[in-house]
Amino acid sequence: MESNAKLRNLRTTPRKARLVADAVRGKNVNEALNLLRFGIKKDVAEDIAKLISSAVANLSNNSSDANIEVDGLRVKEIRVDEGPVMKRFRPRAKGSASAVLKRMCHISVTLSN
Repeated sequence: MESNAKLRNLRTTPRKARLVADAVRGKNVNEALNLLRFGIKKDVAEDIAKLISSAVANLSNNSSDANIEVDGLRVKEIRVDEGPVMKRFRPRAKGSASAVLKRMCHISVTLSN
């Protein structure tokens, strides 16, 4: 059995999110949630933990089977893609300006037995 969840337009850079996603890829769901909540000291870890919890809830809600073993679930795939980029400008010397790119990312997770 597989379950999917997606988080779109997360206001953090894909590079920072990939560091956290690489740490939980392939782990058991309980291990991954404990690692995200207590082991990783990055802000995006809270968002990824919430996404994994949502995927577990999707599995229990969408399946017809009454007993779902959460202990047997693993993070099969977690992917961090680039999202839209907000472009802002900062004033610089001599009347010029430099661009500030505020990046976003999309995260998708797949859980399986």
